[in-house]
Amino acid sequence: MYIALGDLKRKAGSVFQGPITHSISSNRMEKLVITGGQPLRGSLTVAGSKNTALALLTGALMAEGTSTIANVPRVRDVRTLAQIMEFTGAKVDIPDAGPLVVHAERVIFPEAPYELVKKMRASFYMLGALLGRFGTARVSLPGGCAWGPRPVDLHIEGMKAFGAEIDLEQGYVIARAPKGRLPGGSFRLEPSSVGATINLLLAAVRATGPSRIENAASEPDVIVFGEALQQMGAKIAGLGTRTIEIEGVEALHPAAIVNCPDRIELGTFMIAAAIAGPPGGSVRIDNAEHRHLGGAFKDAFARAGIRVDYHDGHIVVHTPEVILPTDIETAIYPGFPTDLQAQWSVLMARAAGTSRVTDTIYIDRFNHIPELQRMGLRARVEGNAVRIEGGQQLTGAQVMSSDLRASVSLVLAGLIARGETHVLRVYHLDRGYENLEAKLRAAGVAIYREQYDEFAMPEPPEG
Repeated sequence: MYIALGDLKRKAGSVFQGPITHSISSNRMEKLVITGGQPLRGSLTVAGSKNTALALLTGALMAEGTSTIANVPRVRDVRTLAQIMEFTGAKVDIPDAGPLVVHAERVIFPEAPYELVKKMRASFYMLGALLGRFGTARVSLPGGCAWGPRPVDLHIEGMKAFGAEIDLEQGYVIARAPKGRLPGGSFRLEPSSVGATINLLLAAVRATGPSRIENAASEPDVIVFGEALQQMGAKIAGLGTRTIEIEGVEALHPAAIVNCPDRIELGTFMIAAAIAGPPGGSVRIDNAEHRHLGGAFKDAFARAGIRVDYHDGHIVVHTPEVILPTDIETAIYPGFPTDLQAQWSVLMARAAGTSRVTDTIYIDRFNHIPELQRMGLRARVEGNAVRIEGGQQLTGAQVMSSDLRASVSLVLAGLIARGETHVLRVYHLDRGYENLEAKLRAAGVAIYREQYDEFAMPEPPEG
């Protein structure tokens, strides 16, 4: 069933906030203005995991009834997905504080339209959720960050392997299950993919027979999501391993779900503490599940000469006198996260020597480097790697965000730059970081948000 764009507002419900347009369509944008050189003091608190929350929201759509999800960050991506879910007929309550409430009793439109899906790639989870619950789905091919090839071929081929009939029609994926439910099957992910693993779990948990996902992702996002499905009645074995077995069930039931802390925000805050903490002091980071970071990141932090005290629920980062140049190479979990390599580049800008950052996951994820060069970073991109000469004093400048993780790397650079840094197009940042400037301001950073005209011409000099 196709629903016209004119019907979107009527069906979008309580989380609909204004017309469905990307903020780039308006001349008025928001930017962050940071005065560098103010040390972080006190503590920072990690929000709930944005990536896991998106999976949990679509999981709640699978159960007829009302589910709650605690520890969900109030970020743009969460609100966008809530809009998509409300388009289907569900209702999502997002209070200022406390758990989100998903009312999935009346889900009647198994469709996710382009006008909403284009805003982020994780909205493609709607394919597995709608196909799993209804046996049919019409979902637009997704959008998201403006970098790198992140194809959804794996998702589609996996659905086919589980018995779905798939057609592509004017930018939409049309999926149908024979006799209303998938029969199940086996599929090997090459390469391993968090998104595809989650989508295939959604599709398989209500199949009529067993399913197997080989070379499955083992990230904490997948484990926490899979455990939530188990809480709702799904039969899943092998979470955290490379082979996940699913035995389809007749129906899932609603549940009270708790989201995990955001490991990428934790890693970001650790880097912020290392480069901008008080000399000879430390910064405490709360709501921190350090076990979710993976061994490679924690090992790289230690090799960089940064001492961290790890505790249950919080960590303490001690400001180093010298940061040692440390090469890293991203890899699938528990390897070094690709979502932390842009931030690591800023850490290495403060290192006493030359380092190399290599991304084996996405070969062209270096849009932040030209912007950091505008601030004085000496770096050279070499294929899927960047060589960074540390020890340079960065200088404040106007810089442009291009994606979520690039934008936060520019904020980190602003913390240590001389003078004032203006980080433009922070709608990218708002997709995944909850109240970042408020957290930094509470920790002593001179940072504020203001509007600007994207296309304003500078005034000519006098005389």
